[in-house]
Amino acid sequence: MVNEFEHLRPGKLLLASANLLESNFKRTVLLMCEHNEQGSMGFILNRPMEFKVCEAIAGFEDIEEPLHMGGPVQVDTVHFIHSRGESIDGAVEIFDGIYWGGDKDQLSFLINTGVIHPGEIRFFLGYAGWGAGQLEQEFEEGSWYTAEATREVVFGGEYERMWSRSVRSKGGEYRIVANSPELPGLN
Repeated sequence: MVNEFEHLRPGKLLLASANLLESNFKRTVLLMCEHNEQGSMGFILNRPMEFKVCEAIAGFEDIEEPLHMGGPVQVDTVHFIHSRGESIDGAVEIFDGIYWGGDKDQLSFLINTGVIHPGEIRFFLGYAGWGAGQLEQEFEEGSWYTAEATREVVFGGEYERMWSRSVRSKGGEYRIVANSPELPGLN
């Protein structure tokens, strides 16, 4: 039996459709980290916060990168995506060479000793999560598009253009969607 939702799996990008106007997800690019019969979870890649990792997370005083809003669920938790899974115990590979989580103290040590560069990590406050079948339903309603994740998108810094570039990269009619105004009725 073919899984009709094969496009909903770790390592895929979820791109909010142009008609998804809910404030938590409007024009977001999410990295899918988990998708199974219990539900789905991922992190919003294009919502940097106004403060830096060094200002918010103990043990990471040298990271001048922005902390990102990962999603509206458990916003009192910190998560991280990185490219050094072979060096961090407990890291889970999401797609080719990109990992989620692992031993936070070990990560702090490796950064503070210069083994890992801060540009190889992205930190998130909270996450985006869906219960069993919820994301599939939203997908069927047209709330999301999918695309292949790349290292450049995951660690890229052009947050304002990330959504339009990711949608445009799908080609065809998506190029038109990528250039649509946020609120077409106001034009």
